[in-house]
Amino acid sequence: MLNISNHRLNKHVDLEVYKSIRLMKRRTYYNSINKFLKIFSIIAFIILFLPWTQNITSEGIVTTLLPSGRPQTLQSPIPGRIEAWLVQEGDFIKKGDTLIKISEIKSDYFDLDLLDRTLEQIDGNKNASMAYADKAASLKRQIEGLKQEKKLKIEQGKNKLIQSKLKVKSDSMDFVASKINFGVAQKQFDRVALLNKEGLKAVREVEDKNLKLQETSAKVISHENKFLSSKNEVLIAEVELLSIETNYNNKIAKAESDRFTALSNQFKTEVSTSKLENSFANYKYRNGLLFITAPQDGFINKVLKGGIGETFKEGDKILGIMPSQYDLAVETYVRPIDLPLVHLGEKVRVQFDGWPAIIFSGWPNVSYGTYGAKVVAIENFTSDNGLYRILLSPDKEDHAWPSAIRVGSGAKTIALLEDVPIWFELWRQLNSFPPNYYNPSTDLNDKK
Repeated sequence: MLNISNHRLNKHVDLEVYKSIRLMKRRTYYNSINKFLKIFSIIAFIILFLPWTQNITSEGIVTTLLPSGRPQTLQSPIPGRIEAWLVQEGDFIKKGDTLIKISEIKSDYFDLDLLDRTLEQIDGNKNASMAYADKAASLKRQIEGLKQEKKLKIEQGKNKLIQSKLKVKSDSMDFVASKINFGVAQKQFDRVALLNKEGLKAVREVEDKNLKLQETSAKVISHENKFLSSKNEVLIAEVELLSIETNYNNKIAKAESDRFTALSNQFKTEVSTSKLENSFANYKYRNGLLFITAPQDGFINKVLKGGIGETFKEGDKILGIMPSQYDLAVETYVRPIDLPLVHLGEKVRVQFDGWPAIIFSGWPNVSYGTYGAKVVAIENFTSDNGLYRILLSPDKEDHAWPSAIRVGSGAKTIALLEDVPIWFELWRQLNSFPPNYYNPSTDLNDKK
């Protein structure tokens, strides 16, 4: 049978007598199979030379193009307690609508008349500041008056000093004259006394001259006393002049010190007033925070804090809102090895979850159920999953995306690259080579 031996069985035994052997020799069905294989090989060979668009496939989710259109949560900037819910899940809200009423849980803000009391403190500080300002102005006028009075007193003291000096001169002249008169009287007395001894003058004349001598001596002493008194008055006038300047300087210094104290108290009260006004503004703004309002039009997604009387801290998430106005986009990720092949403005095909599609990634034109998109943003650093994030927006030149798509839905993306033959793509896939690298045309960059 296998022609292993030189003794052939078919030469000694007639195999045609067996039915199975006869059936096996009928090979007509092999012709059909061979014909099918030949046609299939020809078609497969032709397919190998058909154009194939290289692509980068990845998965992503539906998001919004602008951050303001993405789902958000509302937080309270202050801690509080829920007093009343004014909405429920699924409600449509408009910007400015009141959603929740809360109350304070900090003892510093329990006073219901806190704003009025703060205003009273502000008014009191303002009045005190005005009083200090008036006192400072009054002290300023007092200082100016003291300076004028000091000037006049100094002038008066200077005049008195001049008068005293003049009097010293006058008294000194009288003193000198009295000494001259005393000298003359002494000579006359000596002369008359000598003549009296010689008998030429009478004793009465000697006595008269002696009396006159005593009178001139007395005048000398008197004028000397006046002269010394005048000199002393000059010293007293100088001391008084110095005392006037010192006293008025002390008075002016004390008045200026009081004025600076008043100004300091005025500035302190103004600072205190400013702090109170700041506190008043904060209290007033805080009262407005007791009502949580909608930041924009949208729908209530989920309530994260339920019940009445439940407390929360500042920054805690209370409820979620989905904006009503948004522009859809797709957030997808690519491998670092594929990132250099992706550029802004490149076209991408997107398949959304819930929209059945027959996809031929290399033949996007014959893919049913995919939609056109363009790359609008490329992340410059890897995300937590080690991939680069890319944001896609609808391609206005392609048919519109389905209107029933919701943010958060899944999506699959196909980034279209170069057109190559299918055999080249199979060879690349078998060798795990990356797609061909290429740069966008210059015209595209100029257009951008």
